[in-house]
Amino acid sequence: MSGAIRTPRFNVLFLCTGNSARSIIAEAILNRAGAGHFKAWSAGAMPTGRVNPHALALLEGLNYPTDDFRSKGWEEFARDRNPDAPELHFVFTVCDNAAGEICPIWPGQPMTAHWGVPDPAAATGSNAEIGLAFAEAYRQLNNRISLFVNLPIAALDRQTLQARLRAIGDTADAAG
Repeated sequence: MSGAIRTPRFNVLFLCTGNSARSIIAEAILNRAGAGHFKAWSAGAMPTGRVNPHALALLEGLNYPTDDFRSKGWEEFARDRNPDAPELHFVFTVCDNAAGEICPIWPGQPMTAHWGVPDPAAATGSNAEIGLAFAEAYRQLNNRISLFVNLPIAALDRQTLQARLRAIGDTADAAG
């Protein structure tokens, strides 16, 4: 089938409160690491309206395309508000505030888990210190997403998969 577009097998939404740093970084990582098998998006409960410039600089420095990133609300992905929203298979919160907020009802009952990461946008100090906070958030998210994309999803029953997703969020963030 020459010219056919292969659609991703699993749609993933990363949620954070502001959708300016952690969820954007996670979206970038998964779209690269899971290309062909996953399609990622990000959103926030109270989007800031702009992507943090430190997040963009980090991603650009790692050769990620950044032109399409924007801070947006999660209602864009709630089918009761947007009938064109993609069907979600997985929804991950990456900040503690979003984990405790009331989320929309996601059609199709996607698997959910909390993968909290300290907010690099809250970092203070020199540009180097702030850059280190963003690099650390990237490292933690990259480790977790690497574990996720390597799960044998099709071979796991729903309960086992849910347990594995939660365990990824509880993973000590040592390298690998």
